[in-house]
Amino acid sequence: MDRPLRIALLGGGQLGRMFIENALRYDVEVHVLDPDAACPCAWLAHRFVQGAFNDRDTVMRFAADADVIGIEIEHVSVEALELLERQGKVVVPAANTLRTIQDKGLQKEFYVKHGIPTPAYARIERAAQVDTFPQLLPGFLKTTTGGYDGKGVQPVTGTADIPDDFNGPYILEKQVAIAKELAVIAVRGSDGRTAAYDPVEMVFNPELNLVDHLLAPARCEPEVIEEAKALAMQVAGAFGGTGIYAVEMFLTTDGALLVNETAPRAHNSGHYTIEACPSSQFDQLLRAYMQWPIGDVRMHGLAAMVNLVGEGGSGTPRLEGTDNILGRPATFIHLYGKAKTRTGRKMGHVTVIASKEEEIDESVAAIKAHGKVVPMNRMEPVKHQRQ
Repeated sequence: MDRPLRIALLGGGQLGRMFIENALRYDVEVHVLDPDAACPCAWLAHRFVQGAFNDRDTVMRFAADADVIGIEIEHVSVEALELLERQGKVVVPAANTLRTIQDKGLQKEFYVKHGIPTPAYARIERAAQVDTFPQLLPGFLKTTTGGYDGKGVQPVTGTADIPDDFNGPYILEKQVAIAKELAVIAVRGSDGRTAAYDPVEMVFNPELNLVDHLLAPARCEPEVIEEAKALAMQVAGAFGGTGIYAVEMFLTTDGALLVNETAPRAHNSGHYTIEACPSSQFDQLLRAYMQWPIGDVRMHGLAAMVNLVGEGGSGTPRLEGTDNILGRPATFIHLYGKAKTRTGRKMGHVTVIASKEEEIDESVAAIKAHGKVVPMNRMEPVKHQRQ
């Protein structure tokens, strides 16, 4: 080949941006397809094409000269990926894996088929069917396709709880008593070798239903840490394809681990690996594309990641509190390059590294107190001088 290897990435959001930041260390080209001309990858990609990544013909034209096709979002054309595989191109994740992941019903059936523990559930077509499964109530009604970041999920005790515009088909999943919500990034190499990072503990913002911050490793007993890693590698092994798998799971109050869902791509829960591990989740993804050996998943120490979420309305983003954040030891700011902020939108994150849990907790509190992404037109607070 008389040119660098070309990676065609479907999706140009923050995951793609961080992937490109890592890939620039190597002799590869990253081409990006996204419908948003101002997406975070638009200015970093070797080639950017504005277009729909869920349209088969658009994807086929975009990837015609690529050697490898990857994703940074699940909602892409699986039909195009299947055709590209038949042409002999490397596709990560495999098209059949993504077809399963895109449908929560198929995903649940996959877990059951492969002996992977998951909460009890039923597939239903109409909201009126909820009351016919009293053994699954109270529970959560989830749309089988299209949901993300808490969207497409409705807590239910019966049919009366379901909004008129919450359309099926659905998964009705029994609510379980949760002690902690964990996530593990598992890696599977082209040689079939698997590895897993330490699980992280996800702490959610109850109003936005988004991860507020995470702690790495999760503050669990050592046997729970090892069991969570083994379960994530079991999931990766069941799918069988090269790539990375973000496995979200519940640790129940009686000590059981149940898989909630899997994302076959880089994931918010793995951002801490950029600073905390020798090989980040984005480096692992590049290794998967290049069919190189998987990297080192060990942690340098303790870590935490705090999501920077927009607040105060919409507009051009501005980060407040930079001095206070960077004044803490071993803190790292990542802004995602999004042109507009809005309340509840992920705009960046801050990672902190430390050797003691108390230091982690102090830094997390400081970041949450001072780090705010707001519109530039928001009024600055008046600073009163002491008389």
